[in-house]
Order: sequence, then C-alpha cells, then structure tokens
Amino acid sequence: MSADNHSAESPAQPYDQGAWWRDAVVYQVYPRSFADANGDGEGDLPGVLSRLDHLTDLGVDAIWLSPFYPSPLADGGYDVADYCDVDPRYGALADFDALVAAAAAKNIKVIVDIVPNHCSAEHPWFRAALAAGPGSPERERFVFRDEPNNWQSVFGGPAWTQVPDGQWYLHLFDSGQPDWNWRHPDVVAMFERVLRFWLDRGVAGFRIDVANMLFKQEGLPDVVPGSQGGPLTPGHAAVPYEHQPELLELYRSWRKILDSYPGDRGTAPACTVAEMWFGHPDQARPYLTGDGLAQLFGFGLMPTPWSAGEFRAVIDASHRLARETGGSIPWVLGNHDVPRMVTRFGVDQDLVRAPTPEVLLGRMDVDAELGTGRARAAALLLLALPGGAYIYQGDELGLPEHLAIPDEARQDPMFERTLRTFIGRDGCRVPLPWSGVAPPYGFGAGDTWLPQPEDWAELTVAAQRDDPGSTLNLYRAALAIRREHPALGDGDLTWLDAPPGVLAFARDPGFTLMVNFGTEPVPLAWHHDVLLASGPLDGDLLPPDTGVWLS
Repeated sequence: MSADNHSAESPAQPYDQGAWWRDAVVYQVYPRSFADANGDGEGDLPGVLSRLDHLTDLGVDAIWLSPFYPSPLADGGYDVADYCDVDPRYGALADFDALVAAAAAKNIKVIVDIVPNHCSAEHPWFRAALAAGPGSPERERFVFRDEPNNWQSVFGGPAWTQVPDGQWYLHLFDSGQPDWNWRHPDVVAMFERVLRFWLDRGVAGFRIDVANMLFKQEGLPDVVPGSQGGPLTPGHAAVPYEHQPELLELYRSWRKILDSYPGDRGTAPACTVAEMWFGHPDQARPYLTGDGLAQLFGFGLMPTPWSAGEFRAVIDASHRLARETGGSIPWVLGNHDVPRMVTRFGVDQDLVRAPTPEVLLGRMDVDAELGTGRARAAALLLLALPGGAYIYQGDELGLPEHLAIPDEARQDPMFERTLRTFIGRDGCRVPLPWSGVAPPYGFGAGDTWLPQPEDWAELTVAAQRDDPGSTLNLYRAALAIRREHPALGDGDLTWLDAPPGVLAFARDPGFTLMVNFGTEPVPLAWHHDVLLASGPLDGDLLPPDTGVWLS
C-alpha cells in the first residue's frame, strides 16, 4: 500500500498544544439513565459515583455529565431552572462534590453541560418576566415581541408561544425552554457567574449546548423559505439565529475565564467543547482560530452511512480544518440525540442517506448482528483517529436503539410537537443494563423511568465482563492500547492505498488501521502484529464489516 501523507501541509500552530483535552477519550454520562442509587427508577449522582469502577476499568480520561440541574424536564433536563444547583432527583451539591473528588482520585476529569441558549419556563427570571408584563426590564432578558415571525422550533411547530397579555416569547426548542436575550448584560453576567461557580467546584470543562444559536439577528427577520433545517439538523443552512458575529467575542471572554484557572504546565485545565452544527468549514473556522473555543465536536461521522468513501470524506474535512486552525475537533459516533450505532448501521444505508432523519427513528426491521459488527469496527476507527474522542454511555456495551417503547411511555417533547410522527430520542436514553436477566438489569431497585427491552440480558456489564469477545472488552482493550501506543492520540495520519470499500491509514510510529466496509474479504496490510480486531480474522484476510489495528 502506498501513502497519501497529510503531513505535507504545514499545520497552524496548535491552540493550547499539550492540553489534556486534545487527545482525551471522554465518556458521556446521561445521569438519569446511568445508575440509580436510591431506587426511584431514575439515575442520580450517587449512582454515577457507585459505578466509577466501570469507567476506570474502561479506561476513559474524563466524563461529561449531561444536565443534572433543577428542571421540570420539559426536555430531559436541558430546560434549566437553576444553573448553580443539583436537582433533588439526582442528589445534592455535596453529591456532585463527592463525585468530582472520587473521579479525580481515579484520574478521571469531570466536564459539565452548560445550556446558554435557553432556560426553563420555571427559571425565576422568566417567571418574573411573565409577571412584570410588556415593556418591563424583566422581559428584556428574553425575546418577547408583539407579533411572531415565521421561525420554527427545532423540535417541530412554531418557535413562538403567546402569553395571556398578548405578547409572544421565542423558544427555538420546546415551549418550556424560552430563549435568553444574549444582548442583555444581565444574561452575560449571569453566565460568567455560572462558569466560575462550577470551575470553583473543580470541573475540567464545559460542553456548550446549542453553541451556535445564542445571538439572534437584529430585527428578527423572517427565515427565507427553504433555508431552515428540520428536526435535529440545525446549522445546515444560514438562518438569522445561527453564527452571529457576537458569538466570537462571547467565547473569547469565556476563554479568559477558563484561562484564569491555571493547571499543570501553565495550561488551562478546563476546556470548552461546543455543540455546533455548521454547513461549511468557514462557519467553524473563526471559533477554532486563536483565542476562540477550545474544541468543536466532530459530528460529521454520526449521520454518515456505512461507506468507506463517505467516511473518508468526513474525516478529511474535519482533520484538515483542525490542522489549518490549530484547533481541536474530537470525534463523535453517538450521543443522547441520535439513534445508536448498532441500529443506524443495521438498517438499509440508503435510509441513512435520506434527506429527513425521521427514517432512522421509525419502527423498522434492524439486522442487529450486522449493525453490531459494523459498530464494533467503527469503534476501532473512532479510537484510532487523530485527536480526542467521545463515547456515549452504552455504546461500549453494543446497545441498540430501543424502538419499541410504548407511545404512552415516551417523554421526548419532539414526539408530541411533531404530532407523533417523529418518535424522538428516547430510544437511545434507556437506562443502562448492569446485571441480571430481566429489567431493571441492576440499574436500580424498581421500574425504570423509560422501559428497558426484555432481551438485553446478554448485553449487561456483568454478562460481558468476563467474555473476551464482548463489545465491552473490545473497548477496554482498545483504550488500553491507545494509552500505551505512542502513535495514538493527537497527531497526524497517512492514508494508505487500499482495495475499493476499504479505509486504511497509518499513524507514526508503527500503527495501521484498516476497516473493510465492503462485501468481500481483503488482504491485511503488511504488519508485524495484530494488536486488536473487531471480529474474527480469516487468516491474513480482513472480513467485511470488520476493523483491525496492526503494528
């Protein structure tokens, strides 16, 4: 195999070179579905603490906690009523402090979600705005107007709700999530206090929710027909509430706050990783250059069908952007907003290419064996790419999307706001199976807040722990090799010539990844040793839907 070497280009000076987050493997914890310590059917922070050994054994560098703040759960906790406390269903601030301390003792950092685009309708400032009436200073902290424009909610339906006095308020998501007015100094000052509050408690960074949508264009002009994305696809076209120029200065000011908490070797210990969809690299470039954001998620792989050419195109675009800016774009294959890999890769891949994502979330036949094999190969690809990576809880177990949740049990607001045509994200948020042969699989003492499937007994942590061929042990082995192999982590890659339908690249020194996306076995690249394979090899042949690490 011959080489196509990216290192021929001169990269930009890396931003915060050597910072821990540039090549960290971060595990996303969705607290409500991770582990239940008090038996009420919902996960909590003591539950996370009780299962830290699982994360230590897995070998991750950090955990990202999805929101655990006080919330009426109009949108799974992303409707925050108090940014500086813990919802009683999850515990108390003392439990958070205990978790951070225990994680630090195991060399695991903690990243928390910050939700700056919107709050809960139960937030004290929004309740005060409703009580104060039109034209009041309290309403200026939000986006009220006498007549709505044509903006639509990301969750479906209008982005405006009328209040009894006749005015309308903006909510780009659920009606229980009013948007902040980021042109108001009170909002700016409050979030600076929020950042410092959690930094003072020892967090190692912030995942910024909906990071590209905070500022709205002056005058709130109508969206041009055809320019607005549908559910779960914000940022794919320019609209009046995305990538406004004021965002850059805001994130520079946040970076100064993070940099004021010095860490080892004089580098800031805290990072910002932004949930930011963008339709063109030029939209992302300014955030990553100079003193902007530390990281943008590399979301491009999540909606990509199982195709060597399409995977390579996404990898090339993201890696080129990171090199040109000196920024950091951690790779992502799953999170709490998208169908799980096993299901995405186990359906007809033409459905994945369809322009509307609803096809991925309907009730359909899934080839679980095929999807599992592809998801295992994709995991080796994810962990071999240059830079950092995020793992969504349960992906290390090979969990599929739970598609058979009864309608009456669904809680995602997207389900109702799309008149039950888009079944939403509940299927990837089902509580984890830890042990046992039937629900609740060791998650807690009773029924779980979302029902678990009846056929997950072989997917529990306990069932997989001692099975050398399990998906859990594949992830453990990959992370162990990643920690020890000098080629893995941040750096560059060199593409190798490969048969059609195969991706192959080298990481210096002495590491090669191959993934066979095709339908026929192919010869392995030249190597001394097989470090790890996602499935059985056929002598010196790599079977279809299989990945391998070689040295």
